[in-house]
Amino acid sequence: MSVFTRSRASKVLGAIALVGASALVLSGCTGGGGDADTPEETGEAAGFDFPINCDEAAPADYVPEYASTSTGPGTDLTYKIGTALPVTGNLAFLGPPEIAATEFAASQINAAGKGITIDLIQGDSGDTDNKAYETEIPRLLGEGATAIVGAASSGTSLQFVDQVIAAGAIQFSPANTSAAFTGYEDNGLYWRTAPSDVLQGEVLGNLIAADGNETLGMIVLNDAYGTGLACFTKEAFESAGGEVVAAQLYNTGDANFSAQIDEVLAASPDAIALITFEEVTTMIPELVGADFPAEGLYFVDGNLSNFGEEFETGTLAGAKGTYPAVDPETITTFRDELQAFWTGEGQPELKDFTYAPESYDAVVLLALAALQAGSTAGPDVAANLQSVSGADGGTACSTFAECADLIIAGEVADYEGVSGPITFDEVGDPTEATIGVFQFGEDNNYEFLNLG
Repeated sequence: MSVFTRSRASKVLGAIALVGASALVLSGCTGGGGDADTPEETGEAAGFDFPINCDEAAPADYVPEYASTSTGPGTDLTYKIGTALPVTGNLAFLGPPEIAATEFAASQINAAGKGITIDLIQGDSGDTDNKAYETEIPRLLGEGATAIVGAASSGTSLQFVDQVIAAGAIQFSPANTSAAFTGYEDNGLYWRTAPSDVLQGEVLGNLIAADGNETLGMIVLNDAYGTGLACFTKEAFESAGGEVVAAQLYNTGDANFSAQIDEVLAASPDAIALITFEEVTTMIPELVGADFPAEGLYFVDGNLSNFGEEFETGTLAGAKGTYPAVDPETITTFRDELQAFWTGEGQPELKDFTYAPESYDAVVLLALAALQAGSTAGPDVAANLQSVSGADGGTACSTFAECADLIIAGEVADYEGVSGPITFDEVGDPTEATIGVFQFGEDNNYEFLNLG
């Protein structure tokens, strides 16, 4: 099992747990690094078999080579960017903020008039059950897209990433968090603005333990996202002195979760981590109906939503969750501007904003890299993405127009995005990221947790 050691730094800002993604020891789920079938790693010592081989969650060590003969800046480029975001499927609630953000970014880039025009082609990723991507990805590539933003689901992205790579196009996800993409053999064509779940798992596991919970149960989506996040959460929770006493898997497309819920409740855990997508809306009434306290429930980026009147007032009061986010004081303006833009386009008001900043930044970064390359070909853009994200230093800039002016002047731009500083490493992962900690109120909506 490969181990990547990077410098460690962390701090807490209000309710945000800020941990540099480059600051983690990416060593897989298990603490000892031995055989995944040993009692310590499978949970046999706790009387059950942990159903996931956590060795498989560890990132690979492939590092691509980047090469481009194209030189910029571009002066009259048209960049066809497709999206494969969840219009349908079990992450469809994330579709509106992500889609709105890509449209918002494209509108600002085109209005800037800096030598590049974005031709945005919207598409639907669906999920691994309805398989919308099977027709959508060929359509997007067939219409000339040389970059595809999406999918939101890691498991869905893994179904078509090889097809995009084979076409020489970039796949750029704003929401894939599976560690499976770190070191994926992608010829340098896969990128993401979302941090690996190695980070979220560390924050979530430590949060559950810090709340005084000694035992933990899990209900986990059986895909690359769910199993990886479960492993990293388990590792952090156990390192903090806790014990995982139950873990149940389910598959995309499943509609009944009574068996999994009964098995987890039978272990009498202090807390339950719900590592799911929208299926959580079916699980919540059953868990609450069994008198499991809401304050013992923990949500993740795949299901944290403002449920509001979907449940009876107070149903989720006290429950907590995590997802990649930034200080709310710095994101309010972006959210307001995005809401105004989207409703101005005649679209319904956005309910959630999860991964909207990351989606916006994905389009801006692609445009800046294409402008610097003087080309919209996948390999040419890929060879410039690290540079425009700040990996080569340069002058910090926070808007497309500001960064574009630097590039046009022959200078090095360091794009500081609305989702954070970003700064890509050599495998296309952001090296700086933040994880927000949230808590549900009586209205079943969440707010940043006030840590005092």
